[in-house]
Amino acid sequence: MKIVLLDAITFGDISLECFDAFGEVVKYAKTAPGETLSRIEGAEVVVTNKVVITKEMMQSTPSLKLICIAATGMNNVDLEAASELGIEVKNVAGYSTDSVVQHTFSMLFYLMGHSRYYDEVVKSGEYSKSGVFTDVSHPFYEVKDKTWGIIGLGAIGREVARVARAFGANVIYYSTSGRNSSDEYEQVVLHRLLESSDIITIHAPLNEKTKNLLNYDKLQHLKERAVVLNLGRGGIIDEKAVAEIVDERECYFGLDVFEKEPLPQSSPLLSVKNPQRLYLTPHIAWTSVEARERLIAMVCQNIKESF
Repeated sequence: MKIVLLDAITFGDISLECFDAFGEVVKYAKTAPGETLSRIEGAEVVVTNKVVITKEMMQSTPSLKLICIAATGMNNVDLEAASELGIEVKNVAGYSTDSVVQHTFSMLFYLMGHSRYYDEVVKSGEYSKSGVFTDVSHPFYEVKDKTWGIIGLGAIGREVARVARAFGANVIYYSTSGRNSSDEYEQVVLHRLLESSDIITIHAPLNEKTKNLLNYDKLQHLKERAVVLNLGRGGIIDEKAVAEIVDERECYFGLDVFEKEPLPQSSPLLSVKNPQRLYLTPHIAWTSVEARERLIAMVCQNIKESF
């Protein structure tokens, strides 16, 4: 059996030895769109994280039996074409929940606690010169008794809700699909969530219902000092609007995902006047060592179950 890994760089230094048990393994760190077809030639199994697999590629690779998506989202593979051609497609769900939840709170505390400022004021020597034992120039607030609005109450959203409640937050949610419901938390319409939440976290997929869900007009309804975090998918929140609002009002945004990845150097997010209100991380919420280890183990299990 020939197995081709198209973007192994995304797994970092995690061991990929489990693939060796199935036969020949060819690993590519990165694969550009024009390279995909030639690289999957003769493969029975293709493993992709974000590399796109089109109908034309599948039609040109008659040996292909299984596409393993090393992620939960499946929008990089033409699923309808795969079904027509008898090619099995398997993804991996649930492997990164704990990692994403942890990064959600990491981003929140960085912004709420003004960590950038306090770290810099000490390291710059300004604190040493101040003659005062503490610095309360950048006040922060407790999570307890704040309203925490969750957009997307799937597996990750539910776990964020559980931890938020442990901190004493009052949790409300908006279901982007209309299918998820919970007796534990209050379901609200989007405009009410935006108007009443002190903290808003996004854990939804990108689709027709969520594309540009939070545009400039919607974000105008945010409370003063609100914190908005997107750990779902880029494109759910309008990045140009975010860049404008952090320079207009005291609102804080944390983005781990972007409409185009990696983030273009021309992005308005990189030229805001108030960068202390903006925390950007390079799509890393899913990447804890443990999550990546689970991911590889589950991909290998998917292959084992198919052959």
